[in-house]
Amino acid sequence: MNADDEPLAADADDPAGDDASPPEASNEGDDSLAGRVLALVRTPGYRPAKPSVIAKLLGLNATENRALARLVKRLVKRGELNYGPRHLVEAGTQPPAHPAPPTRAARPRTGQEAGLTGTFIRKAGGFGFVRLKRPSGSEPGDDIFIPAKATGDASTGDTVLVRLTRDGRYGAGNRQGEIVRIVERDTHQFVGTYFETGGSGYVQVDGTLFAAPIFVGDAGAKSARPDDKVVFEMVRFPSPAHDGEGVITEVLGARGQPGVDTLSIVREFELPEVFDEDVLEQCRQQAELFDETNLGDRTDFTAETVITIDPVDARDFDDAISLVEQENGHWLLGVHIADVAHFVPPKTALDREAYARATSVYLPDRVLPMLPELISNSLASLQPDRVRYTKSAIIEFSPEGVPVHVELHRSAIRSQRRFAYEEVDDYLAAPDGWRAKLTPVVHALLERMHRLAMILRRRRFARGALELSMPEVKIDLDREGRVSGAHRVQNTTSHQIIEEFMLAANIAVAEKLHAAGWPFLRRIHPTPDPRKQKLLTDFVNELGFAVDSLESRFELQKLLNRVVGHPAEYAVNYAVLRSLQRAVYSPIEEGHYALASDCYCHFTSPIRRYPDLTIHRLVDALLLGRKVRHDLGELAAQGEHCSEREQRAEAAERELIKLKLLHYLSERIGDELRAVVTGVEDYGLFVQGLELPAEGLIHITSLQDDFYRYDRASHTLTGRRAGNAFRLGDILQVVVARVDLDRRELDFRLAGREASPRTPRPERSPRGDRRGTSRQPGKTPQHRPPNKGRPKRGRR
Repeated sequence: MNADDEPLAADADDPAGDDASPPEASNEGDDSLAGRVLALVRTPGYRPAKPSVIAKLLGLNATENRALARLVKRLVKRGELNYGPRHLVEAGTQPPAHPAPPTRAARPRTGQEAGLTGTFIRKAGGFGFVRLKRPSGSEPGDDIFIPAKATGDASTGDTVLVRLTRDGRYGAGNRQGEIVRIVERDTHQFVGTYFETGGSGYVQVDGTLFAAPIFVGDAGAKSARPDDKVVFEMVRFPSPAHDGEGVITEVLGARGQPGVDTLSIVREFELPEVFDEDVLEQCRQQAELFDETNLGDRTDFTAETVITIDPVDARDFDDAISLVEQENGHWLLGVHIADVAHFVPPKTALDREAYARATSVYLPDRVLPMLPELISNSLASLQPDRVRYTKSAIIEFSPEGVPVHVELHRSAIRSQRRFAYEEVDDYLAAPDGWRAKLTPVVHALLERMHRLAMILRRRRFARGALELSMPEVKIDLDREGRVSGAHRVQNTTSHQIIEEFMLAANIAVAEKLHAAGWPFLRRIHPTPDPRKQKLLTDFVNELGFAVDSLESRFELQKLLNRVVGHPAEYAVNYAVLRSLQRAVYSPIEEGHYALASDCYCHFTSPIRRYPDLTIHRLVDALLLGRKVRHDLGELAAQGEHCSEREQRAEAAERELIKLKLLHYLSERIGDELRAVVTGVEDYGLFVQGLELPAEGLIHITSLQDDFYRYDRASHTLTGRRAGNAFRLGDILQVVVARVDLDRRELDFRLAGREASPRTPRPERSPRGDRRGTSRQPGKTPQHRPPNKGRPKRGRR
């Protein structure tokens, strides 16, 4: 436990403790402090924190500090606050009795006074669930079940006000309620397939959002033809009482035509494509002003040996490396990042557009950049033999890899060579064969980079960082954007070198800003919920691995090392992944669990991530001695916005890959695949191909050999026959049985299975330091459950 986690009073984190004063006791000072506390915890993007952290965020004085612990307990008793997992303070469900100060952070959310607010998720059967807006996330048991007749015209993703109609438990632990009103629509724009009947036009919306087609007026609107993919605006949302109605706004092209699938996803997720003219004009002005010979007060690193290493198909180049080994054995690592902040002034059209996008979107066949290409592929691109402006983190390490000093610079570099990962791997396999291809200084630099990176890597895992063995498979496309095959992405030594240096720079910059006392957008990865870790421990023990509590990160990494190459490797890694929370952006002082770092931010990719751009601006302020305006509410809102945009981009990429794979498999009914079980539900098994990353469902009705019972805790379907069970991580042989392109559904049929991953009970954990391959460099393990919106077609 670090100092930030220490409670301000002996019983401050005990929700059952006795209070020193009656719940209703208060005074004017308490009311003022209560208003500030409630304003903070109800700020969008706030993440549950201990009272000591809340005190720091509010800048409380010593007197207020002492009063905070008792105040929090009183607000918890009133229901205005709540103790979440690990007794962290979060917003309660009762309306605030204390008026919040009139700040942006305190702006009340519509509907909080009358009921519970959350996000609605409609299922194919017409019923749905409301996931409450709880910053710590919610378990399935926390969701509120909404019967079909009580859903109104709410659509998946809408923010709704819900009233409890039954405060008990429904089914697998959910309360029941009814939707009172729509607080905010997620979207009014949808994509689907146009058809005509009875002289009228209709659209069958893609996926399973709406069961019935939507009426769009007279036939041939917008010159749409049957089987065209169209975009339409919902005029009246469907409900149990009436049908939906919309109006076509765009015709994308004939269903199945090359490129239409990508356009459909771009429109469905409302991804921005073209830049407005004022944004492009500002980029042109920046290009005219840029003079690479004028370094001004920048530190000149152009004489240093600097190189870049990127994927062979990289679309932006924003990081470069230098490294010197000093006479005393210390290392001087330079991580040089494109100075995007120089070209994107705050509060300009370009900045507003970058913030609105928040991230570049990488689709299988195109990229939608956060910044126009004039900046991302030219002015800020670290091209070889060109002087480029950078922000540099110069980190001195001891011979053992311990950071001993950090300097930040506004700088300029000239990259001497651009490497692809494959070239560096080839160099590492046979360095002597590259002597004729490289200058001596670049050849020696690669050797030094390898040595230091492996030192840092060993130290990181000794610190408790996690590494999941989750093989990544990428699809291959032909010239028309259709799937032609797939390949596995290898996390090789060259990837690991860059990963270690980027992580070191992110941590170094975060610690510099933290030491300055400035709030900033951190990249946080909360500690897993103890309930999930307990379920994970039970699951692993069921597999036959005798482990202590997996609440210990060291025990967890020991388990991950232990299963590398074991039949249970998939089962354990998928179970661990599902137990972890999602990494997000937030100003709350919470560490990064997977990286075992107490202080972390994103600094190394400002071309494609807006949070990195905000960090660069703070580095400028730090180096130039400028004052920084501290607005926690604004930062929290930025973090929530950037996290949402990041999740939208990831969802769009996954959905387009899924759609392209469905088109590919629609012509291959009957083909057999090797697949892993990625999800277990009472209605069947979700599986994903190992050589081709297509995810589909084996419905329980197709399992004709036994009567299966579902166990949520162990992620299993268990038959009556001895040893007849399916669990998370099982490897199966499956056959493509059905493809529904409009509903985006894929059904598999079981063809066979490999040996069970169960391990004999007596086995104990071997000692050793073997490690599996990690995910892509810099990516954090995130909980991404499979789509569970499939209809139940009965069960055996």
